[in-house]
Parts: sequence; C-alpha cells; structure tokens
Amino acid sequence: MTSETITAHASGTWTLGDLPVRRVGLGAMRLTGSAAFHLGTPGDRERSLTVLRRAVGLGVNHIDTAAFYFSSLRSANELINSALAPYPDDLVIAAKVGPFRDWSGAWGTSARPEDLRGHVEENLRQLGRDHLDVVYLRRMRQGSVAEHFGALAELRRAGLIRHLGLSAVEPRHLAEAQAIAPVVCVQNRYGLGFHDPATDELLGLCRDQGIAFVPFYAIAGEAGPQRAAADHDAGVRAVARAHGASPAQVRIAWTLHQGPHVLAVPGTGDPAHLTENVAAGALRLTGEDLARLG
Repeated sequence: MTSETITAHASGTWTLGDLPVRRVGLGAMRLTGSAAFHLGTPGDRERSLTVLRRAVGLGVNHIDTAAFYFSSLRSANELINSALAPYPDDLVIAAKVGPFRDWSGAWGTSARPEDLRGHVEENLRQLGRDHLDVVYLRRMRQGSVAEHFGALAELRRAGLIRHLGLSAVEPRHLAEAQAIAPVVCVQNRYGLGFHDPATDELLGLCRDQGIAFVPFYAIAGEAGPQRAAADHDAGVRAVARAHGASPAQVRIAWTLHQGPHVLAVPGTGDPAHLTENVAAGALRLTGEDLARLG
C-alpha cells in the first residue's frame, strides 16, 4: 500500500461525546524521546514538532497526552502547544490524570481525589487551554474509582473538562463511574497477541454502550512502553506481505477491525512512521487475514 497519499479520513470516524474524531490518532508519549518517559535519549525537538504538524496535515484530529509524558529535555504537552497552537477547531486533545512524577522524573504515589484539580490545571497550563476536551482517570490499583471519578465529574461541571474517560480499569469500574457521570471512552492495554478476559469484556461493554475503546500499546507487543514490537509472528508477516504493508500497519488494522468504536492512537516521534501509521487506517483485512492472525 502507498502510505504517502493516505490520510486519517480513510480510517472512518467516531464521536467522543459530541466530538467527532478520526479513528487513527496520535499518542504523544514517544514525542519526548527514544524510550518511555525519562529513559533513553531525549527526542529531537524539531522532528517532534514536525510529527505533530504533519499529523494534523494528514487529518489526525485526536491526540492522546499527559502532563507526566516528559523526558529530561522534552514535555509532550509543551511540544503540542508549540507545534499546534492556536489549535484547529476540530482538534481533540485527551489527557490522563492520576499518576504523577516530580521534577526529577520520579513517580509519586497515586493521587488523592483532592489532587486531581491540580493535575487538570497543570495540563491546561502546559497546553495553553481553558478546558480539556477529554480527561481519563487512570486507575492506580485502587479498588474503587468513585471518589476520584467524582472529583473529575465536579471539574466537568465547573467547565474545566468537557468529557470523561477511564483507563486501566475493569468492567466493575466502568459501571461505578457511569453511575456518577457519563463515560465516553475507555483506555486499556490491548492489542494483537495481548489481551485478557476482563479487557475483552470491556471491549464488548463499550460497543454495547456506544463508548469508544482506545487501547494503548496496540502495536508495541510485549515491549510495552519501551519500543514498538520488533518480533512479529509468521501470521503477521504473511498478512503484511499479502497487502504490501508493514507488520505495524497490520497490527493497527487488526485493532481497528475489533469494532467501529475502537480507536487507535499509535505513538511515534518519527515522521515516516507517522505517515505509515495513519495509512494503516485504509488497510482492510479479509476474513482469511483475521483467521490467520488468530
């Protein structure tokens, strides 16, 4: 497939609450460097700015970020602000709160409900915005999300947040949050070769309730936050050859084939990889392909 001429429009659209987004978006974590967070070499600033501007030029209007996405020299939110402000009217920026890191990059303990306003305001400051389109509560092993989600619901009523989502949750947490305020998206780890029964159940619940499912590390495989998958099984490689595509494109296409409510936000700091990732939205897998992929 010829990636250069394909835009994010080829992936179709989904509506987050009242915000239409293309189903292939961009994850911002890898803009900050060669590995996750403060590890590895800081990314080249101009190249990261190019990725963001090219993404918008290719029709991407959904960016996933967080204030805790930073390396020793780079902040994802600052890069987004520098590259894209004043923001296009249709651009949807989703941020996560819950985890946090201090100035040295060290992780803090899980945020208390009363801390979340500060987390939201920090994202607003870094992005240069007066409200956040979508905020995910990232669960940090707590048994209940009610207090934390309730704190975000208050900020939604105050106008600082437009829509709410959940991350790293189980089906019971979705029900708990839905009783407090509407949930428009759920973000769990999920991808070809990596999913579990609870997340499979969530995928179906989101479909039935009209909630977007936005998996992370969908093309990373077992490498997780460190890098994109380098090892692909024979099925992935065979399907890639059949379509003249890359294994990463096959993984993104498989993710999108899990339902019209499933969105992809592959992260990259490489303009060429961005173009390839966006083009994966045009890859249509056959029944035979899906069977081969298992």
